[in-house]
Amino acid sequence: MFALAKSLLALAAVIVTHVYFSPARANGLTDLAHLHAGQAALAPIGWAQFCSDNPTECAPRPTTRLAANLNDARWAELVEVNLRFNKAIQPVTDLDQFGVVERWTYATTGKGDCEDYVLEKRRQLLRRGWSLSALLITVVIDRGGGGHAVLTVVTDRGEFVLDNQIDKILPWSRSGLTFIKRQSPANQNEWQDLGRILGRPDVVTASITPLR
Repeated sequence: MFALAKSLLALAAVIVTHVYFSPARANGLTDLAHLHAGQAALAPIGWAQFCSDNPTECAPRPTTRLAANLNDARWAELVEVNLRFNKAIQPVTDLDQFGVVERWTYATTGKGDCEDYVLEKRRQLLRRGWSLSALLITVVIDRGGGGHAVLTVVTDRGEFVLDNQIDKILPWSRSGLTFIKRQSPANQNEWQDLGRILGRPDVVTASITPLR
């Protein structure tokens, strides 16, 4: 049964890859415009707590600030990882799961909210050889006006968003999100303002409502 489910998920990833975007064949979704960070910003409270709980994960690492080379194989990895964790993790708020408003952690229980999806996707892509500088945790305002977190993937074909609210991977400029701040490509513990504050609250980034 597990083998069948795994095969079906792999097949779905292949189908999604070619329907949504194939770098070698269709440039329709490619957007070479990049997000431009401004001044330094405070790290989210949840990131500070995550680093306190996982100090080795946040240890300074030498990084080369390079965009990932996006080819068909790399795109397939993004699609597979995004779809896998969107399906595997059950959306639940930190308040319901941990009794606190905000807690960033890996979704080891199979449940989590937006930043937990992001951390799992980021960890899996790092294991597959993606550069830390290309995988940036990003705080946004979602399509419904709520605080949210996504993974922005910086590539030579533009910047794409891995979002637990939708399975389709989109360029940042077509995502419908309002970008607030994100990690610096040069240092994961430094955060940079993206210039679209809009007066939204900054403490809570959790959003669990799926938009399939």
